[in-house]
Amino acid sequence: MSKKPIIEGIDPNRWRTLFVVAVSQLMVVLDSSIVNIAIPSAKVDLGITDANQQWVITAYTLAFGSLLLLGGRIGDFMGRKKIFMIGLLGFAGASALGGIASTQALLFTSRALQGVFGALLAPAALAIISVTFTIPAERAKAFGVVGAISGGGAAIGLILGGTLTEFFSWRWCLGVNVPIALLAFVLATKFVHESKAQGNRTYDIPGVITATAGLFSLTYGFNQAATSGWTDRHTLTFLGAAVLLLIAFVVIEKRVANPLMPLRVVTERNRGGSYLGSLVVGAGLFSMFLFLGLYLQVILGYSPLKSGFAFLPFTAGIIVFAGIASQLLPKFGPKPLMIPGLIAASLGLLFLSRITPETSYVTHVLPALVVMSSGMALVFIPLTTTSLHAVSNHDTGVASAMINTSQQIGGSLGTALLNTVAATATTTYISAHAELGKKLQPFAMTHGFTVAFQFSAALLFVGAIVLFFFINIGKEAVVETEGVLVH
Repeated sequence: MSKKPIIEGIDPNRWRTLFVVAVSQLMVVLDSSIVNIAIPSAKVDLGITDANQQWVITAYTLAFGSLLLLGGRIGDFMGRKKIFMIGLLGFAGASALGGIASTQALLFTSRALQGVFGALLAPAALAIISVTFTIPAERAKAFGVVGAISGGGAAIGLILGGTLTEFFSWRWCLGVNVPIALLAFVLATKFVHESKAQGNRTYDIPGVITATAGLFSLTYGFNQAATSGWTDRHTLTFLGAAVLLLIAFVVIEKRVANPLMPLRVVTERNRGGSYLGSLVVGAGLFSMFLFLGLYLQVILGYSPLKSGFAFLPFTAGIIVFAGIASQLLPKFGPKPLMIPGLIAASLGLLFLSRITPETSYVTHVLPALVVMSSGMALVFIPLTTTSLHAVSNHDTGVASAMINTSQQIGGSLGTALLNTVAATATTTYISAHAELGKKLQPFAMTHGFTVAFQFSAALLFVGAIVLFFFINIGKEAVVETEGVLVH
């Protein structure tokens, strides 16, 4: 019996491929929030000081953020399936190492290794989706699944992290990645189709060095600003170095024959606007998870597990409205979804800024979460689609990496900026309301959170303005590679 031929342009395993990528994407997204829950217990077990606890997060973000562009290019050149599978195995090994860590140094090392392999895994996953789905409606649905996971996975991580920490051990917050990664690896061997860039596949070594060092300096500078302030000597040194290195990177990319980040990827209007919008949205959304989590636990007295469940409506809203967005995108194009979506999310953050220590979750937090999730679901899927619009097969991996890089830099910027805003607002409130007595501290902290929410709402509104002026593509946003032969 002859083997059934592959229909031109359509991979028969595409939905199984989506399942594999979705599992891996969920693992990476879960990891960003699940580890936050583990930190207090890990500090006690391993004797981690308050000064060093940030490295549980920072070790990961520095490696991940600085290596994404290189990771995307390695996937383009060596094969996206191959690098995806290496990323899965490496992430599993790094997670296992963290789960059995006996010292803080070993835990920090494992988190850095997770970042390294995550930087291989994340861009390869998005690139695989982009080259696998060639039918516009199906591509929109595939990005809808990935968008729902990206938007809602963090809240699931809070619930899972709270459950594992409360009933088992903080170590399982890292160990849980191992079976997930191994399952995805086994399925990937059978169902994921290999693809790689055609033509010149030489590496741009000067570009690699300047981009990696520049992104490292930028991420570290923002992290330093969040903990030590914007005028700290180390903050200024690293941010200054980042500016110089990234300028050098752009100069190099203009001159070399096969650049790490071809400027054609970011100078195309729709893609460039998408990356800029992604950065602003990443910075603006950060406050919701950080400060609302603090409000629920510190002010309202929720346990970590109860706090995780309190975010579930946001996850549910993302999942429901992501499905709607994936249906609407091929019919209306990205702009009519993204602009109202960002405005709705901005309004949701403004609703959230009405909280006080005496307001309830049901009346003030829940409605804001529903509004925000419905808005952001209309943003995530179109934003991913436009950021990969009309990109050549040669550049798919590095274009995918730019999405993750812009989100990562945006998140780091949001951490630094909004921490400063909240701290300043809290201090000012304390100075002006000494008459509150015992009530002063919770009211002052909550005031800091609400001011941060207002700044975040403004950032999302700026994101809407950016996308309004940059995005000029219509329904053809999801028509990229229809009819391409699957080899």
